[in-house]
Amino acid sequence: MQKMRAGVVGVGHMGGYHVIAYTELLEADLVGIADPRIDRARTIAETYNTKAYEDYRDLFDKVDAVSVCVPTELHYRVTKDFLEAGISVLVEKPITPTLREAEELFELAAKRNCILQVGHVERYNGAAQELMNIVENPYFIESRRIGPFSGRNIKDGVVMDLMIHDLDIVLRLVSSPVEAISAYGGRVFSDREDFATVLLSFESGTVASLIASRVSEYKTRTLAVSQKDMYIFLDYTDQEIFIHRQAKAHWWLLRDQIKYKQDSLIERIFVHKENPLKLQLKHFLHRCMGEVDTELEPEKELASLRVALEIVKQLNERG
Repeated sequence: MQKMRAGVVGVGHMGGYHVIAYTELLEADLVGIADPRIDRARTIAETYNTKAYEDYRDLFDKVDAVSVCVPTELHYRVTKDFLEAGISVLVEKPITPTLREAEELFELAAKRNCILQVGHVERYNGAAQELMNIVENPYFIESRRIGPFSGRNIKDGVVMDLMIHDLDIVLRLVSSPVEAISAYGGRVFSDREDFATVLLSFESGTVASLIASRVSEYKTRTLAVSQKDMYIFLDYTDQEIFIHRQAKAHWWLLRDQIKYKQDSLIERIFVHKENPLKLQLKHFLHRCMGEVDTELEPEKELASLRVALEIVKQLNERG
């Protein structure tokens, strides 16, 4: 099997997961990792039998593809340097702090004939993939992504850190332009929003309610979709889907004789469960090798960033 020479830039919390995933993929040969915290990089390199570098530019002549897992404010510069060197990049979300920078990176990738992919890992969650085959014309979507404050990613607010995952999925489920956005939130532990609740209305009539919080002690990652004759509940953590269907029994014929009825029939959908990050990196590498005939349209790839930036703008304007 053909192997891609892979690297990871930034071996913090998320970058560490990328390192582990690459070492478990047959398609990858993890040839190096880079982080200015060279002691940490060397420790990880020794553990996973690769080489550590302090300067990410030392990877230019050694890798074919790279994961960029540095802080968001460095995404543009680091990704641009690799693309200019002719190296394909998977960059963690959000791709950049501004829409214009993201558009420039996609333009550069096309010019250099490189693959540029944004790390929307929930797309590769088995339950989310199965959900795409079930949802048709939803009229209401609810997402909840809440948990305790970890002290990580405090330079990004909860919208860019957490909610953007759900924005990406919701925008893929609703094939209609966003008509209106209403956002509320607040700061608790950082100087960015630590919780936010957002209502999106679409031209199709669909309404989506999204809640993201890093001030909650209970951790949950769920999505619920209401559509005709069906309520679909998804748990990202357990990778499970339950469908509640309206019962068809003619109970109303006996409504004067009975006190109870069966409200719905519950169906548990079989989901093929794998590590979403490994699936994402595998897909990225196969794209780099030209073995996956799926082009990612920049406009669609940047849709969640566009909406997230508008949400953050509203929150900032409201103080």
